Amino acid sequence: MLDLIKNYFEHIPSAHRALLLAGGITFFWLVEIAVPLFNFKYNKFKHAGLNLFFTFTTIVINFLFALVMVKVSDWTVAENFGLLHIIQLSPWVEAITGLLLLDFIGAYLVHMIEHKVKFLWKFHMVHHADTQVDTTTGNRHHPGESVVRAVFAILAVLILGSPMWMVMVYQSLSVVLTQFNHANIKIPKWFDQSFGYIIVSPNMHRIHHHIKRPQTDSNYGNIFSFWDRLLGTYNYTPMNEIIYGLDVMDNSKDQSLAYQLKAPFDKSIKSDY
Repeated sequence: MLDLIKNYFEHIPSAHRALLLAGGITFFWLVEIAVPLFNFKYNKFKHAGLNLFFTFTTIVINFLFALVMVKVSDWTVAENFGLLHIIQLSPWVEAITGLLLLDFIGAYLVHMIEHKVKFLWKFHMVHHADTQVDTTTGNRHHPGESVVRAVFAILAVLILGSPMWMVMVYQSLSVVLTQFNHANIKIPKWFDQSFGYIIVSPNMHRIHHHIKRPQTDSNYGNIFSFWDRLLGTYNYTPMNEIIYGLDVMDNSKDQSLAYQLKAPFDKSIKSDY
C-alpha cells in the first residue's frame, strides 16, 4: 500500500494537483451554500475574485520555488541528510513522522512566527483582513507571505530530508485541509469532540480569524490540531462571538486589491495591533 502511495505521489500529474485545488474549492463552496454557519450578505462571486487572485499569485510563487524544492529533496535523499535519515524508522512510521513534522515546520511554526515578527505580520495581515471568511480565504496570501511560506517549506524538507513523494502527500493534504478549515460551514459538535482532536476543523480555525487578540494569536495549526494543544496556543471561543477582520486595518477595504497589496508597506497601518 505504501509503495503505491509513494509511486503515485512521486509522479503525480500536474492535472491531478490542479483538480485537487479546483475541486476542493468547488466542493466546499457548494457545501457553504447548503449549510452555512454565517449568512453573509455578500456577493459570493465578487468576494471570491480577490481571494482567487491571491490564490493565483501563490500558485505562481510556489511554481517558481518548486525546482529548488525538488533539488533540495533529491540532494537530501542522495546524501542521506536530514532527521529522517539519521533516525532509522520503519516505512510507515517514517511516513507518518515526516508528515507530522512537515506540517509542524511548514505550517504551524511559520504561522506562529508570522504573528510574532512585525515585518512578517504586515504581510500576513492581508490574510486576516477578510471580513467574510469562506473556503476561498484559505489561499488569500500576499505574494510576500507566499515567498516566506515557500522558503519555510524548503527548510522543512532540508531539515527532515523528505523525499518528494512525502512532500507531495503533505502539500495535497495541506491544500484540502486549508480549504476545509476556512469553509463557512456548520460543523456538528461531535466532529470537534472526536476528529477535532486530530485535524483542524473550521470551528477551531475561524477563532484564529477573530478581529482581536488573544484569539488572533491562537490556533495556528493547518492540518493537525494537536500542535496548538501541546504548545499552549489553543483557544476556544463560542462561534456566536466571532467577528472577522482586523481592528488595525480599514475593514471596508477588505476587497480592495490595491489596498491589500500596499498594506505591508503602509506606515499608517500599525503592525503592533
